[in-house]
Amino acid sequence: MDWIDVGLVALRVVVIFGLLQVVTILLIWFERKVVADMQNRIGPDRAGPWGILQTVADGLKLFFKEQVTPRKVEFGLYLAAPMLAAVPAFLMFMVVPFGRPVRINLGGEDRLIPIQGADLNVGLLYVLAMSSVAVYAVVLAGWSSGSKYPLLGGVRATAQAISYEAAMGLSLVPVVLFTGSLRLSEIVASQSGSLTFFGQVLSLPAWNVFVLAPSFLIFFIAAVAETNRAPFDLVEAEQEIVGGFHTEYSGLRFALFFLAEYINIFTMSGLAVTLFLGGWSGPTWDGTLPLVVSAVLPTVWFLLKVTVFLFMYVWLRATLPRLRYDQLMTLGWKRLIPASLVWLFFIGGAMAVRQFGLPWG
Repeated sequence: MDWIDVGLVALRVVVIFGLLQVVTILLIWFERKVVADMQNRIGPDRAGPWGILQTVADGLKLFFKEQVTPRKVEFGLYLAAPMLAAVPAFLMFMVVPFGRPVRINLGGEDRLIPIQGADLNVGLLYVLAMSSVAVYAVVLAGWSSGSKYPLLGGVRATAQAISYEAAMGLSLVPVVLFTGSLRLSEIVASQSGSLTFFGQVLSLPAWNVFVLAPSFLIFFIAAVAETNRAPFDLVEAEQEIVGGFHTEYSGLRFALFFLAEYINIFTMSGLAVTLFLGGWSGPTWDGTLPLVVSAVLPTVWFLLKVTVFLFMYVWLRATLPRLRYDQLMTLGWKRLIPASLVWLFFIGGAMAVRQFGLPWG
């Protein structure tokens, strides 16, 4: 790897870091405005045009707010927990392709530059691994705070995350079977073209959502629960456990948990688009539009698809009441996981018949 490759990797990392920061600011503003509109309110409208700088003001307030540290904390783990929540949130998006690879000439050599942080051949496993690491932040934050309420919130959040991670992982196995790859760029490429049904070409894009609809539904429900969003926000049930596992955090330390939550929402939406809705694929009108416009259009399609999922997150928060904890665990263990196993058995049998034929000829 020469210095040009190193520079390109560093540039992609910086771009993704900046993108996630900007997306978080816009997402919080978007959520406030959409919920306000649904509740017949105005929402933020003072700081900046349409109140879009209100999130920036809130972030600055948290940055300069006093860092209150309780007496009985395990100080090292108490400080490590917010970073352990934010870092995997950034790393998880690194493997999500959010644009079409671009071929440019650098140093007298043609280079195909992927529009993603890293194109790993085990990208899907990497995403699941990073989401599992984030659970440790919840456990450590609750335990190291030296208070009973954060401890209860941490235990509850951990049980919820483990339960729905199992359902999420099982829902992704049919995607791997159907596309034959764990590399996210190849999963996007497998969804190009038109959908075929018994040899007939249909006027539908070859997105996995049309063939693997049960996997998509289970993944989306599990993703909402994984990000602790309504109606699965039992982690922060104020009536029962105050503020959950981060009750004893304030200022910048709390802001890291807040940042990780919204980055995870964007990442899960991006994963849903990548795995089931064709990722960045869409019409680019190559040869008709200017080259720069055609190169940017895939990223525009990706962001538009992701915006649909972000709206669904906000819509759920504004309309559905919080579940009881027993209902939350029942849905995860008695509904989603059995449904994932049944669907996996069915799709595995269908793929075997497709490849090898029926056992009786």
